[in-house]
Amino acid sequence: MEHRHLLSPVALRGHTLRNRIVFGAHTNNMATGGLPGARTAGYLLERALGGAAMIVAEPVPVHRTGVLTRGNFLHGTDEVIPHFRKVTEPVKEAGAVILQQLYHIGAHGDSDLSFAPHWSPSGGPSYHDSDGSHKVTEAEIWELIDAHVAAAVRCKAAGFQGVEVWAAYHSLLDQFWTPWSNRRDDQWGGSLTNRTRMSRTIIERIRRECGEDFIIGLAVSTSDSQSVTLGVESLSEIVALHDATGHVDYVTCGHGGYLDFERLMPTFLFGEKLTAPVTEVLKGVVKHALVTSEAHVRTPENAESVIASGQADLVSIVRGQIADPHLARKTMEGRAEDVRGCISCNQMCWGRRSRDYWISCLINPSAGREWEWGGDRFTPAAIKRSVLVVGGGPAGLEAARVAAERGHGVELHEASAHLGGQFRLAAMQPRRGQIADLIGWYERQLAKLGVVVRLNSYLDEGEVAAHGAEVVIVATGSLPDGTGFQRWVPGEERLPGIDAGGVFSPEEVLRREARLGDTVVVYDEGGNWRGVGTAWALAEQGKKVIVVTPDAFVGKEIARTSADGPARGRLARAGAVMLTEHVITRWHGNGVTVRSMLDGAEQTLAASALVMATTNVAFDPLPEAIAGKVLHRIGDCAAPRQAPYAFHDGRKVGLAV
Repeated sequence: MEHRHLLSPVALRGHTLRNRIVFGAHTNNMATGGLPGARTAGYLLERALGGAAMIVAEPVPVHRTGVLTRGNFLHGTDEVIPHFRKVTEPVKEAGAVILQQLYHIGAHGDSDLSFAPHWSPSGGPSYHDSDGSHKVTEAEIWELIDAHVAAAVRCKAAGFQGVEVWAAYHSLLDQFWTPWSNRRDDQWGGSLTNRTRMSRTIIERIRRECGEDFIIGLAVSTSDSQSVTLGVESLSEIVALHDATGHVDYVTCGHGGYLDFERLMPTFLFGEKLTAPVTEVLKGVVKHALVTSEAHVRTPENAESVIASGQADLVSIVRGQIADPHLARKTMEGRAEDVRGCISCNQMCWGRRSRDYWISCLINPSAGREWEWGGDRFTPAAIKRSVLVVGGGPAGLEAARVAAERGHGVELHEASAHLGGQFRLAAMQPRRGQIADLIGWYERQLAKLGVVVRLNSYLDEGEVAAHGAEVVIVATGSLPDGTGFQRWVPGEERLPGIDAGGVFSPEEVLRREARLGDTVVVYDEGGNWRGVGTAWALAEQGKKVIVVTPDAFVGKEIARTSADGPARGRLARAGAVMLTEHVITRWHGNGVTVRSMLDGAEQTLAASALVMATTNVAFDPLPEAIAGKVLHRIGDCAAPRQAPYAFHDGRKVGLAV
């Protein structure tokens, strides 16, 4: 009863949704040759098996001018129908309702992929690339309308029970709705009736062509970062106009858009339940449609509060169900504490999609591999073995959990007093407490699975050799380099002046082992949260922080997650100074000499301490082989990398032993 509102069924156009949890539309980029295959099917089926009530499949571009990714589904062809049937039928058999989103991005296209002009209402600029767009003619508007309707008919033939018409994030239809981007003076511009004519026509024709039992959803979004985008009052008026037709069965409201992309998939830098206040307003203007709240509805508790308070009828939890595909089922079974919570990092979901790969998840490496790894469900091992895991960081934790899930007897030894390794330290950076929650989840899961955990237990070669385990998984991690070596000063194996003292690693800073003084230079050559988050933490503590990086901008590696701009904003507001395209040539004990990578000019900056966020080195204290043991090396001890690859290694070896 703890989540009784969230778990209550609801009717939708003749279908009964088993709860209020939606796995909303997002580009997973898993198509091969434009067709859905085993990867797509496994990915969506896992969330249906996991209890989601409704799944909205990856959007299909309706027209050749709307192709946005290499993994987009083919547009304008019936060739996709039999392939989609292999996706839709298993999902429906698993108890979920399945729809597909129809989209066109209007001005914000990708010429590299479409090789076509971007079609838009008035020829405005793209906010996806540097191109302009083509102002559509009346004939082309009707071509786009026909394309939307044809795509919906194709969806019905493919077994989808409905479609979601995309008018969010300043997409094509939103561009028609918004006076700033719609400067037309014909029947498609000017008045509200004219600006909404295209979307209303599309929806009315889909209803006529696909029938009364076909679900039609409308995706909209809210943003207050720019004055030119639609405000809540205007959006409410538009939603009410569409609802009055009786053809729209639900409205889902997202956050952000092409003009403020960092809000679209909000990281931990943003608050939770971002659209709930707006969906509450929308609920007050609709008489027919259900209203869905999305954007950072991360947990079952978030979702229950949104539904119970009347702010929405449904909740779309996307990243939360990427991280734990069984979020809904665990909640239904009264096991919400077993849900593996999303940490809002965007590193492998949007981070991979932004590089045009298929998406995955930092903490759930089976995401995108369900078809080969069985999702987050584990087949018992044919032969039960005793397994020793050496190291309790991300790789070791996941290896121990998965091996135990498969029935092996597992013992984990961690040299420190806490589980989590260096990942635990990241939780000490501002707004990253979700990482600590994740480590707590591992502690609970290992206890439930009967894994023996021994802390403050450093094992040497003799102790490992004498241990009774048949299989040894070495997950001893990595250590800061300690020499001050910089990738972009390859001729200097050691930072000149490092022996003067006062030079620290981010790990030492976060463990509060560093005596820093008032002014700290943070040299960040990784461009990720190890450097950026540590600098932010110091700035928040009142230190004068100078971030020096060889990159063209601070946070280069987190740009793929859309968090770099907000992170730089936080640094700037905390008083940090950012010096880009520079390396350090010498530490003086009370300052650093830096050199421009552009013109070679040098300058000396006063500082009481230097923090070097450079590449770690593997820590592997055990020999290559130990007689009588099967050894596996995973995570940073194999090669220092970021956290997702440690979790991946742990899952992979846990499935293999």
